Amino acid sequence: MNEFVNPYVKDNRAELQATFQSARPFRHIAIDDFLDGDFARSLLENFPVFDEELAVNENGEVGGKAVQEKVSGLGPVWQQLDRLVQGEEFRKMISDITGVRELQFDPYYFGGGTHENLHGQSLNPHVDFNFHPITRQHRRLNLIFYLSPEWDRAWGGSIQLHRDPYRPPADDEIVTITPAFNRCVIFETNEHSWHGFKQINLPEDKRELSRKSFALYYYTDKRPAEEIGAEHSTIYVEEHLPEHFETGMVLGEADLQQVHNLMASRDQHLKRLYADIQHLNTDLNYLRGEMSVDEAIEDFEPDVNDSVEVVLLKKRVAGLQYRIKELKGSTSWRLTRPLRMLKRALSGKG
Repeated sequence: MNEFVNPYVKDNRAELQATFQSARPFRHIAIDDFLDGDFARSLLENFPVFDEELAVNENGEVGGKAVQEKVSGLGPVWQQLDRLVQGEEFRKMISDITGVRELQFDPYYFGGGTHENLHGQSLNPHVDFNFHPITRQHRRLNLIFYLSPEWDRAWGGSIQLHRDPYRPPADDEIVTITPAFNRCVIFETNEHSWHGFKQINLPEDKRELSRKSFALYYYTDKRPAEEIGAEHSTIYVEEHLPEHFETGMVLGEADLQQVHNLMASRDQHLKRLYADIQHLNTDLNYLRGEMSVDEAIEDFEPDVNDSVEVVLLKKRVAGLQYRIKELKGSTSWRLTRPLRMLKRALSGKG
């Protein structure tokens, strides 16, 4: 680790922890020149090219954000970073800075890895999912290394930490941190660690730039009881109407477009949430057994030559076939498909 991390970070952990613990609106810290300069520049030089196949958003559409979770496949310098952040020495340093002990590395980089955001992209305030979907560990810390070679705060895209984004901006407490090159932002993840960034608006002569970063999330097997919430996915809060909107104002073309954008974003989230509810209700009804086997096979016609035992057995088979068909259309079946394929491959049956 010694050659990749700024010595100041390693030698001033107590000072950095005091900054982290006292920060508002929740515990966080921004550390400049976090990585060795040559190492950070090498990461930038080998940053993956924007891939539309990796830019499909939660609504199933190609957006302006590409995420590459397969970090170890990005070449030697990224493999070095991968080994660094999962190493015991680095995790110990992050624990010393944050006070969160027994941090566990996520080999899946679920939701993490390299992130690239283009002109026009934004990220509504949100709190992250709180349990890892595979390991079931508690999500505790976010680490973000910014790798854009230049960035002006006026361009948007600065990460904002919120006390309560449901409140109007004037009543909220917001900390804004510019994504400067080789700046590392570390913050806790809990039920009130709201964060996001405003829309990126690059000048026309800077449109070749993008907001580049590397995101890493650490987990623990346990967390303080008072911090444990009901399991949830990422929770978003839609952006408020602009502060300059007031009674009697005349909407200009840009104002009207902003309203349309806000409504489109809200509609997309509602559509996705309603689809999630539909899938969850289907799964719930299946688990409750509210649709009985007899109802599912009410059109079953027995063979008059069959015995009672054979008829009952055929009905049972028909009912199980129906349940299998229903299960295959459920959310849980889709989510566990990769694990089933891996199990078959390991058993030699795939």
